[in-house]
Amino acid sequence: MLWTLLITVIVFVVAVAAMAVGVIVSNRRIQGSCGGLANMKDSEGRTICDACTDPSPECAGEPLESEAEGS
Repeated sequence: MLWTLLITVIVFVVAVAAMAVGVIVSNRRIQGSCGGLANMKDSEGRTICDACTDPSPECAGEPLESEAEGS
C-alpha cells in the first residue's frame, strides 16, 4: 500500500515537472481558455489581453492630456 502511494506521488511530480519544463522550453505565455477574462473588451473593443500588452498612458502612470493641460 505504501509503495503504491509513493509511486503515485512520484509519477505526479514527474508529470508536473515535465509540463513545467515544456512551458519554459516553448517560451510561450500561458493562456487561459476561450472564456473568462480573456474575452472581456475595453471601451475601444480590444480584448483585455491586447489592452495590457499595449497599455494606455493612464495604466503606465503617465498623466492624461487633459490633466497635463490643466496644470
